[in-house]
Amino acid sequence: MAAPGTTEFVFSMMFPLITMSVFSPPLAMADPSQFLMTFPVTLAISTLTYGFAALRLEYFRTEMPGYAVRSGINLFMPNFTKVALVTGAGSGIGRTAALALLGAGYQVVLAGRRTEALQETVAIAATSKASALAVPTDITDPAAVRALFSQTEQAFGRLDLLFNNAGVGIPSAELEDVTAEQWQRVVQTNLSGPFFCTQEAFRLMKRQTPQGGRIINNGSISAHVPRPNSAPYTATKHAVTGLTRSTSLDGRKYNIACGQIDIGNAATEMAMRIAEGVPQADGSIRPEPLIDPSIVADAVLYMASLPLNANVQFMTVMATKMPFIGRG
Repeated sequence: MAAPGTTEFVFSMMFPLITMSVFSPPLAMADPSQFLMTFPVTLAISTLTYGFAALRLEYFRTEMPGYAVRSGINLFMPNFTKVALVTGAGSGIGRTAALALLGAGYQVVLAGRRTEALQETVAIAATSKASALAVPTDITDPAAVRALFSQTEQAFGRLDLLFNNAGVGIPSAELEDVTAEQWQRVVQTNLSGPFFCTQEAFRLMKRQTPQGGRIINNGSISAHVPRPNSAPYTATKHAVTGLTRSTSLDGRKYNIACGQIDIGNAATEMAMRIAEGVPQADGSIRPEPLIDPSIVADAVLYMASLPLNANVQFMTVMATKMPFIGRG
């Protein structure tokens, strides 16, 4: 996918050729010798002028976040800049997706609980401060979520993509042994947090110009079938599917698209134990294959790259040989 601003940059560099094709023929017909003498100078001046204009566009895109939106350029060039917000961006799928978006030319807001982890993600990206904004946030706190989206709008002027990625689980436990605190922690992080973020994304996406945007929810194959002894995680991921469907329906009239990516066995810190062996539905303990998180990031990037009149409603990305089909 071309980085935002590439089309404008290429057009600016092509403009000298367009200019010469329009003005050179009449001059050549009027006085061929004059044309031959002035052609190199005219071409050089034209190229420098429009090359400078292209560099200025690139400067505004990378060094002045939100400039295009605030100055009205987006009214004429809606793909001039793209802004994404990724929750859980300090590790795992969130970090990998944030890096992929930055690599594709997005300006990215990185949200998560751990400041050091977010700053590490920014350092890995080796991008300008104008392209990546780390905002330590507890998404289970509605006030913190409001502050997150307020900072996003203040820094970049709009929001084109929300990736509701943050999530937690608990160690495998018999259903009756799950504590109230464990249950609440998983529900608040995996369900309430994405809901609070979706609310704020709706408010921003509805009032911005151009109106609309995209929300991608990180579900799980546990949104389809459970692992043994995983009631809190499985219940919340099923609920995320309901949130995705409602968001997709309620956002339709505001040009807000919503889809869900259900991931199976990506090799993140959270899932590494799977390679060592995890309980199966038949009571056995068996290792399972993993996939590189970059595969998931590529899928997120594809979903994000679609125009808003198209949507991937649900996508499952998983290790081919993991025991999903037939599980349970």
